[in-house]
Amino acid sequence: MYYQHFGLNYPPFKITPDPQLFYRGGDRGLVLEALIYAICHGEGIIKLVGEVGSGKTMLCRMLEQNLPKHIEIVYLLNPRLQPEMILHAIAFELQLPITPQTHRLEVIHLLQNKLLEKHAAHQQVVVFIEEAQEMPLQTLEEIRLLSNLETTQHKLLQIVLFGQPELDTNLATPSIRQLRERITHRFYLRALHTKDIADYLHFRMGTAGYQGQPVFTQKAVERLSQISQGLIRRINILADKALLAAYSDNMSLVTVKHVCMAARDSGFSCIALTQRESIMIFIIVLSILLGISIYWYQQQQELSATPTTAVTAPSTMNYLITDKLLQQRQLATAQWLATVNSDYYTIQVMQVMEGKLEELAKFLRKPELQPILTNLYIYRSGSEKNAVWGLIYHQFVDAASATAAIAQLPDVLQRNRPFVQMISQLREKMTEKKEKVP
Repeated sequence: MYYQHFGLNYPPFKITPDPQLFYRGGDRGLVLEALIYAICHGEGIIKLVGEVGSGKTMLCRMLEQNLPKHIEIVYLLNPRLQPEMILHAIAFELQLPITPQTHRLEVIHLLQNKLLEKHAAHQQVVVFIEEAQEMPLQTLEEIRLLSNLETTQHKLLQIVLFGQPELDTNLATPSIRQLRERITHRFYLRALHTKDIADYLHFRMGTAGYQGQPVFTQKAVERLSQISQGLIRRINILADKALLAAYSDNMSLVTVKHVCMAARDSGFSCIALTQRESIMIFIIVLSILLGISIYWYQQQQELSATPTTAVTAPSTMNYLITDKLLQQRQLATAQWLATVNSDYYTIQVMQVMEGKLEELAKFLRKPELQPILTNLYIYRSGSEKNAVWGLIYHQFVDAASATAAIAQLPDVLQRNRPFVQMISQLREKMTEKKEKVP
């Protein structure tokens, strides 16, 4: 309907996975290349985890197009197979002479012979299992046994699990720890950032035939980023309807108004403020509060200097930080908390009592922390009597990504036994009602 209006040859934001519309930004291209390498050279099971609508199926289609011709792909689209049927399903896809009544041992024998024939002909078989989080635990364990099919030097069958974050929860079950240890390559599809989304929208429009400057205004992109949470399927749905709304208004640009119309039509709420607006308002409020605190502190200092008056600073003085580095990180934390998604996760890496803030400041100046300092944030929680300062690292779209990132932290942070927590939980700790000081 709006194609001619924007000079498009076909729909740029259809939700079916079209390889010619594959976007390599947002780490998608890197993940694709890494998957190709892992399948061609890997010796174990491969796992790709991403949220619903993050682009896992598109990567499957891209692998189908880009894997070498000697690699045959077997798709298992129904993950709810019982353990005794997983072998039959793979054998059926390889066109082996079996029936549902064929005994399991016979199926294994036929399957191994077929794979040996392909190996002798310099061919390879890889099994793609989509929606793997739906697979029963016993069936997942049967997959481990399939990975035992091998020669003295090579695996005969490569297995790739595509799933949502719940797959990591299932794999953490002690009964299938042997399968977990067979996973040699782990990939995570993160949500697209706002800059990625702007590039993604312009890329798709251009691929579909549009010529010109970006159609979506910067504020429209920011609003779309908030509503979609960086998930490609949501971006496509919103962008398609926003283009239709702009066409109905006879406009050549997509504005916040059109994105909000698309959001309401799709059942999403349209957030009242963009990220930039939220940050500016938060900084203004923070500056006012900081100015009041400094003025109050100066008044207390003047009173304390009078010899006839004994003044004891109340416990709220503990909020004031004199170390410049800690002040910088406190301001950065406030700005970060104003924009970060509460459903995301972070890594708790350290805690100190309020009276030991000097230790925290000294710790943050360690040389090995300087490369990641901009992603380290500090926060205060607890009662006035027992306040503590916490140190957290970065944000992650899911718990699996955060858990995987722990292994990449500098040793000085890993010694503190870091753990994963939701950002919503962090906010709750910071806003808990403080104990009254008698």
